[in-house]
Amino acid sequence: MTETSAEIAGKLVAEHRDGINFHRMDGINNLADAYRVQAAYIAAIRNGDETAGYKIGLTSKRMQAMCGIDQPIHGTIFSRRVTQSGVHLPLANYHHLGLEFEICVRLGDDLLPGGAPFTPESAGAAVDAVAAAIEIVDDRKADYSVLHCETLIADNSWNAGVVLGAFVPPPSGMEDVTGVAYHDGTEIARGQGADVLGHPFVPLAWLANHLAAEGRHLRKGDLVMTGSIVTTRFPAGPFTYRFDVSAIGSVEVSGS
Repeated sequence: MTETSAEIAGKLVAEHRDGINFHRMDGINNLADAYRVQAAYIAAIRNGDETAGYKIGLTSKRMQAMCGIDQPIHGTIFSRRVTQSGVHLPLANYHHLGLEFEICVRLGDDLLPGGAPFTPESAGAAVDAVAAAIEIVDDRKADYSVLHCETLIADNSWNAGVVLGAFVPPPSGMEDVTGVAYHDGTEIARGQGADVLGHPFVPLAWLANHLAAEGRHLRKGDLVMTGSIVTTRFPAGPFTYRFDVSAIGSVEVSGS
């Protein structure tokens, strides 16, 4: 890297402030660069906020195809950006709002680095509750035909918050649950728990191992968004979306 991670992160902060469209950032040449810049960017925008957990992105074949990427990515969720079902989002607060329809898991125990390599079974054993959830993303009007994965990661994987339904104990057979997304009361798409790499605990294990390799770990109480099972929606005007997940529950968000 010809520039430091902090310098590139500073440019990202300025571009968000100034409403600059997403584009490839020079100096981010591989995944290691991307996550170093992400760490610097998160530090720059944290402003005293706590980490509520993590988002995992691109965990379904349809989402990977949409972004031209062949592996998951992760970003940090800030506590002040966690909202509950029924929240109303002002479109003006976002450069380009996107909504992703997911299953969120909550950890009841730490997943310490010494437990790596984690399997879906060992990681899933730490989950104490799950919820239907909608991730708020801001892709800053990215051109998906030339999307640069490393810059996307550096930009905190585009996380701009989460909307949560009620937490319930994890049902058996989460790979078989069906998620149905509605726009203004009309069904628009559906998917299954298996659409995120076969089972929501598969990306969870991936994240636990990724963090362990960096000497970090998931903690009791952390929220983990396991990836969208429905292709991202980008509302352009007043909207209401609901996401129903069988055996888990529902979540709703509106905006204008």
